[in-house]
Amino acid sequence: MDRLRIALVGCGNVGRAFVRMLEGRRDLIRGTYGADPVITSVVTGHGGVVREDGIDAAALRAEDLDPAIDALSVIDAGAYDVLVELTPTNIRSGQPATDHIRHALSRGRHVVTANKGPVAWFYRELRDLAAEKGVAFLHESAVLSGAPVFNLSRETLIGCRVTAVRGIVNTTTNFVLSQMRDGASLDEALEEGRRQGFVEADPSLDLDGWDAAAKLCVLMNVLMDARITPPDIRRTGIRGVTAEDLAAARRSGGQVRLVCRGRFDEDGTPVGVVEPVVVEPGDVAHITEGTMSFVTLTTDLMGDISIIEHAHEPEIDHPAYGVFCDVLRILRSYR
Repeated sequence: MDRLRIALVGCGNVGRAFVRMLEGRRDLIRGTYGADPVITSVVTGHGGVVREDGIDAAALRAEDLDPAIDALSVIDAGAYDVLVELTPTNIRSGQPATDHIRHALSRGRHVVTANKGPVAWFYRELRDLAAEKGVAFLHESAVLSGAPVFNLSRETLIGCRVTAVRGIVNTTTNFVLSQMRDGASLDEALEEGRRQGFVEADPSLDLDGWDAAAKLCVLMNVLMDARITPPDIRRTGIRGVTAEDLAAARRSGGQVRLVCRGRFDEDGTPVGVVEPVVVEPGDVAHITEGTMSFVTLTTDLMGDISIIEHAHEPEIDHPAYGVFCDVLRILRSYR
């Protein structure tokens, strides 16, 4: 049976959930694809471990990590078939994840990432490098936590051209606005989100619209070939939304949501906007409550197609599934 050797760079919550998912579906992978996935390298911010015969990543302890082993040393010289790149996102530059991906692709290795930074900043370069080397560069979890936005376009909407995108793609702001509408303060809403496990200790990138802007860039770059980066997005966060704004919208039957929109203007320039707006009944954004999110793709042959991700469920790790799904796509299409 063939081995699929995986180098795992970044082993936080998503990485550990991916490892559990991989182990739980190992028999399915062997039976369906005739391959045995083996993690041969794990690198974290504290060091790494490399074992050609495989690593029990679920049982890995801090004392097992060699601080002399870093990401690029493994990526540039390690024995692996797929790099799974799960380091923390840097929305400001896309680094160091972009260099990790670039080096792996240059070696002719497949890459799967949940990191939106490289796709927001350097998608075309990385896509073209992967094509040149005949390998995969997959990133389903970069937007909508692994719900199949990119697979939908790539596998199902064959022949369609995506002309615009629209959505609610930041869970934190959507939850905060829903909580504030129901009477909570901003701080109370954030604290409840932290208690439920999905709000960061510092939510500034969410509240100020940077996370949504980066995800909008990913959607536009991948689905519309827009060549746009986060600073190009017209961005307004939710800090200026007041209880009075929310109450006024509700009295008229509307809801305030942080909505992102991407399109091309008349001369072909990509235009991306992230801003709080009042959405009316009948709009999919109106029913996107709390930790729900959605993306609508406007296409030339099928009109509008929407994907809705329902409320956050702590026992399900959606980003890890997106990574797992991308690994299965490599087994299906490249092996």
